[in-house]
Amino acid sequence: MTRAEPAWVEHVIWWHVYPLGFVGAHPADPAPGPEEHRFRRIVDWLDHAVELGASGIALGPIFASRTHGYDTTDHYAVDPRLGDDDDFDAVVGEARRRGLRILLDGVFNHVGTDFVEPSFVRRRGDGVDTFEGHGDLLALDHDNPAVVDYVVDVMTHWLRRGADGWRLDAAYAVADTFWARVLPRVREQFPDAYFLAEIIHGDYAARVRESGFDSATQYELWKAVWSALNDGNFHELDWALVRHNEFLDSFVPLTFVGNHDVTRIASRLDNIAHLEHALVLLMTTGGTPSVYAGDEFAFRGVKEERFGGDDAVRPEFGAPPVPVDAHGADVFRLHQFLIGLRRRHAWLHTARTAPLLLTNRHYVYRTSAGSDALIVALNIDDTPLRLTLADLGVDRGEVLGGSGAPPTETVRTAEVAPHGWLIIAAR
Repeated sequence: MTRAEPAWVEHVIWWHVYPLGFVGAHPADPAPGPEEHRFRRIVDWLDHAVELGASGIALGPIFASRTHGYDTTDHYAVDPRLGDDDDFDAVVGEARRRGLRILLDGVFNHVGTDFVEPSFVRRRGDGVDTFEGHGDLLALDHDNPAVVDYVVDVMTHWLRRGADGWRLDAAYAVADTFWARVLPRVREQFPDAYFLAEIIHGDYAARVRESGFDSATQYELWKAVWSALNDGNFHELDWALVRHNEFLDSFVPLTFVGNHDVTRIASRLDNIAHLEHALVLLMTTGGTPSVYAGDEFAFRGVKEERFGGDDAVRPEFGAPPVPVDAHGADVFRLHQFLIGLRRRHAWLHTARTAPLLLTNRHYVYRTSAGSDALIVALNIDDTPLRLTLADLGVDRGEVLGGSGAPPTETVRTAEVAPHGWLIIAAR
């Protein structure tokens, strides 16, 4: 491993919330004011997160901004559409009371046009530099020592207020040398703080090593999961898991099948029955899993490449419980089961996978760490998959779970139903 992540991260499963959408603060006309204290609505959902099995809340942007939260105007102020500092303290306090960690979303690559420190913005000729051509997102000057000091101070300010770590938005667009100057200074004061980098592609391991991140978003595996299930091509998934094993040699990635920036997994999959397979993969491979709020109910939503195109995947949640149909209730129970299985097998955090049977529509893999191991069988074919455990290098095994809720029993052979799955512990 490049560096040891904080010990507590081994047991974390994040429930990911985009606060501005979740509490109906954006889009909204008129926008709510701080006197509505909408941020506190998240408190009503913390028991749900615990019931789900999560052990941490990953919050999207909460700081003062112009629109969607990723155009920050003041990193020291809670967005007035959400509330104020007292509301932040209330959410953190109630999360702590339930044993939930808090991850904040820091946008330090770029800022909004009304940012409080214009001198921190990078100049380009007679104007200012922007992020990926977005005129309302101004790039910070990461070569400016004052910007380094500013980011260190912002991070430590909110860690002091009760946060446990930071997701670093668009970290891929910032030079490694900047993070290498910032993060050690923050860790001097908060050695157990966790730093997750948003990295979409490229050399993940090198970026983590050179920057000093604890983790990075595993977009390669996210894409391979839904693509392999849709195309009937488990070879793509297996290749992504080979890469994933290599990442685990140096860091533990954040794994997910949905977040605030992508089409929801229930909408992405061509066959909704394969949602179960995606969840099984998420919870039986190495990584730090994150569940995007609403995915546990099989919510649907399609991201579109247009102004406001994220709104469908960032909806408002009312007071719990939300009405769900029978399928949504089943998906929630499946999340609970698989999260429970993962928490009982904490070694899965750093587990590597190895294929035992691989065809386009069948994938049986061993997931293991040290002497601990599970066998996971995925079938997306229209016919049953019959397995003899001896052919997989195991004399017999105990069925821990599967599609159709198979009985817990010790077996030497097993059958995976069409479009089904099975998890077996070697015995």
